[in-house]
Amino acid sequence: MANRKSKSPSGNPPPALHTAMADMGKHKDRIKALQRALLARGFNPGKVDGIFGLGTQAAVLAFQRSEGLLADGVAGVRTLAALQGTAAPPLPSMLAQISTAVVSQMFPHTPLLNIKRNLPFVLTALDEAQLRDRPMVLAALATIRAETESFEPVAEGRSRYNTSPDPQGHAFDLYDWRKDLGNTGPPDGERFRGRGYVQLTGRANYATYGTAIGLKARLIENPALAAEPEIAARLLAAFLKDKERRIKEALLYSDFAGARRLVNGGSHGLDRFVDAYTSGMRLTT
Repeated sequence: MANRKSKSPSGNPPPALHTAMADMGKHKDRIKALQRALLARGFNPGKVDGIFGLGTQAAVLAFQRSEGLLADGVAGVRTLAALQGTAAPPLPSMLAQISTAVVSQMFPHTPLLNIKRNLPFVLTALDEAQLRDRPMVLAALATIRAETESFEPVAEGRSRYNTSPDPQGHAFDLYDWRKDLGNTGPPDGERFRGRGYVQLTGRANYATYGTAIGLKARLIENPALAAEPEIAARLLAAFLKDKERRIKEALLYSDFAGARRLVNGGSHGLDRFVDAYTSGMRLTT
């Protein structure tokens, strides 16, 4: 359930919260104002004492989950804006830090020309989807490395996971009747096989995310568009935007496997995802 996924495996708050609690202990008046604001919104922190203790922490987390905010327990500018009923300021953008040189270090086995050619499409798509903050930008790049280390949008190949061993069968026949993918029988399996940077798969996903990026029925009519660089970048951004909060909460606890499952449904490419993401964290601020 969604309200459980925001917790760490140990049930403890994320490391950043311990620092935030210590810092806020120096600002009793501000903490009292926070506690009163939480009370006014129906989230009881306990005694209004100016101490950012466990009760206040729990109330902040509950409010963040209620508002669909990142549940990190930190009363930052976006949480405070939500408490006050005002528009949250945009998250700081780190897109300017993502150069070909930086990405080439995150993709050590990838031809530089591929990065130079396709990175602009990816950065533009992330910017337009308002995925500009460090966790999501690095998650997007790490997803590309996990799915297609060549930094080129590709189409899924035949494998034992999508094609039966029956000589009377056909390519991608194991996808044909996948209800969870929205497929309705042949030739849906092959027609809507994985494509692009996020390996978009299934009739339902092609319909949903094709509409999300403004293609309407065009992606259903011509699924091969999903492997074109500009469209693949926009589909990647739309797909990640749809799962943004859950991905951030997984990354908050360094739950890379959980973040990967939200995109891939499994652990395929997890080692590459982790390597790219952690490299990006070292290379950026």
